[in-house]
Amino acid sequence: MNESSDKRCPLSAVRSLTQDLLRRCIMFSSSASFRWPVLVVLLFGVVAGGWSLWLRTGSPPVPTYLVSGNGRLESTAYDVATRIPGRLIALRPREGDLVVRGDELGQIDVRDLQAQLTQSEALVRQAQQVAAEARATVVRCQSEGKLASATLVRTQELVARSFLSPQRLDQDLNNVRIADASLLAAQSKVAAADSAVLAAEANVRRIQSNVDDASLRAPVSGRVLYRLAEPGEVLAGGARVLTVLDPSDVFMTIFVPAGSAGQIALGSEARLRVDALADQYVPAQVIFVAERAQFTPREVETRDEREKLMFRVKLRVDSGWLSAHPDLLKPGMPAVGWVRLDASRSWPDQLPER
Repeated sequence: MNESSDKRCPLSAVRSLTQDLLRRCIMFSSSASFRWPVLVVLLFGVVAGGWSLWLRTGSPPVPTYLVSGNGRLESTAYDVATRIPGRLIALRPREGDLVVRGDELGQIDVRDLQAQLTQSEALVRQAQQVAAEARATVVRCQSEGKLASATLVRTQELVARSFLSPQRLDQDLNNVRIADASLLAAQSKVAAADSAVLAAEANVRRIQSNVDDASLRAPVSGRVLYRLAEPGEVLAGGARVLTVLDPSDVFMTIFVPAGSAGQIALGSEARLRVDALADQYVPAQVIFVAERAQFTPREVETRDEREKLMFRVKLRVDSGWLSAHPDLLKPGMPAVGWVRLDASRSWPDQLPER
């Protein structure tokens, strides 16, 4: 919605009229019969008349179905931080560079982790070997148990025929019990060995995860705002390295009076008048309305000169508009946000500059 030249006419007319009247005052003041008090009164009348004309024609009246608030554009920022402590050995992006989600941005020294990983992988193989030996022991104990059971059966038949003494029967019965106990012990060793293998493998995965996290990757596609570390620095876990702005998520917070906040619904259409883009309006949408009022921040200016309690409203710039106008909006730009309270009413051709 570009403002047409005829809508800028009132200001030009006021300026031309004021200049013409001042020129006439100067001409009159050159005459000997003119008195300075008359000149002062005339100048005051010129200024008052010009100001009155500007108030009547310079700014269109604000429709009652619109509410506005001033603020500054913001963008969601993501911090790229280290999860593990270590020395930063590489950091490629500079401030202002564009990055793509998933790109490797930097690297933490992982030589110590690689050594731990090699050791843990060796422990896994050792635990697997112990588990294999335990399973072999189980097979042997099962075989011995079968032999003891078969021997007991034959001994029972021979004792029943009085070919063997009952003492031999007691010995074979004891051998069966020993074989069963050995089998249970071997099976317990297998379970313990399997647990050791699982623990060793989990330790490998933990160290491998730390190695993977040593590669600092972009969490989102955007532009680097701050570079907070340099290669060679030893960083603690959680230390911030880069700050990346998401250019696809631009929003602004405004504060509106309580009477208007009750009429604003989530998803309501809004428009932003950015100071740097005076010739166009930016489409936006209401994505948040506070549930309770708060004291008005100092930087907020309201048309009716400040109600003490206001409601916070968040406006997000339309993603399609951002895609069509990349790099046009930047965080920190001052703007005025307008919200339409009645969806059935159309937007005026010109919105006041606030």
